[in-house]
Amino acid sequence: MTSSNHIVDRAVQGAAPFAGISRRGFLAGLGALGASTLLPGCASTGVAPGAPYRIDVHHHFVAPTYSAALKARGQGHIGWSVQKSLEDMDRSGIATSLTSLIQPAMAIGEVETNRRLSREANEYAAKLARDYPGRFGSYATIPFTDTAGALKEIEYALDTLQAEGFCLMTSYSGKYLGDPAFFPVLEELNRRKAIVYVHPLAPQCCAAILPDVSVGTIEYAVDSTRTMASLVFGGGAAKYPDIRWIFSHSGGTTPFLLSRFIRQEQDMKGEAIKRMPNGVMHEYRRFYYETAQGNHPGALDALMRMVPISQVLYGTDFPYRDGAEVNEGLANYRFSASERMAIERGNALRLMPRLKA
Repeated sequence: MTSSNHIVDRAVQGAAPFAGISRRGFLAGLGALGASTLLPGCASTGVAPGAPYRIDVHHHFVAPTYSAALKARGQGHIGWSVQKSLEDMDRSGIATSLTSLIQPAMAIGEVETNRRLSREANEYAAKLARDYPGRFGSYATIPFTDTAGALKEIEYALDTLQAEGFCLMTSYSGKYLGDPAFFPVLEELNRRKAIVYVHPLAPQCCAAILPDVSVGTIEYAVDSTRTMASLVFGGGAAKYPDIRWIFSHSGGTTPFLLSRFIRQEQDMKGEAIKRMPNGVMHEYRRFYYETAQGNHPGALDALMRMVPISQVLYGTDFPYRDGAEVNEGLANYRFSASERMAIERGNALRLMPRLKA
């Protein structure tokens, strides 16, 4: 019998190898010089030497009416202000941040309330982009479980507000993103070739298993894996191939469970296997992954054995974490200068070319 390790080795053959090991000390030293320092020899980036250049694809904000709605439900949230965002961006060498509403976004609440809060949050995010040119882009929020409301907000966010994409939670009312109930919305996102950034949420199953460990410590990473598996094994990823998915925290636990997913694929029969005609690795390798809280060697080692550099993006998880943490993690890893520039800027520009302006 073929071992799971050999299966994985064959499946991921051709993934980008670790490169630039000899430059590790150089990159670490560069990080110490200051986060806003531009990597040398990168004139093609179009960024002036010394100017912030990073693009943060995981940066939260809180719209005023959404904050009030959370408080009305008895739910507090982390403090945020645009000034705090800009201060950390400047310290961390971040030129532009893509904003997404803090969780749970529209995963809870009544239909009309969610429609109103989505619209107000999206207009607030668009105003940030107008008020601070070049510093912010946005992922729009949609009332995802309300098909009619979601389709209307997709149209408004893209055609009127010029959002870069959308932010979805990993699950809604116990259903993951690959549930067929959500296919009408995914169909429109696919038609629009939309960028969809996915943020984890506390799952209904496991919110209070360990009283001394917060749900986010373990379950957020696992919930990202659950929703990715639902899209791949449920057929949504193959059925809607033009959605550009971005997943949080270096893919959560997905890279560590890869051999199990490959074995699951081997065990599938009949109609089940038809839902992913290109295979599990094809789908996982075309997703994008951002590095917030997944920038330590263990996470990066696993991720880089699963996907090429082209699928990795820079993310901070501000205001829950800051840019310095990500900068240090990437600088101390074995990336070459060109690979690091791709993660911190180039890949995002390829995905969202309007940010060049």
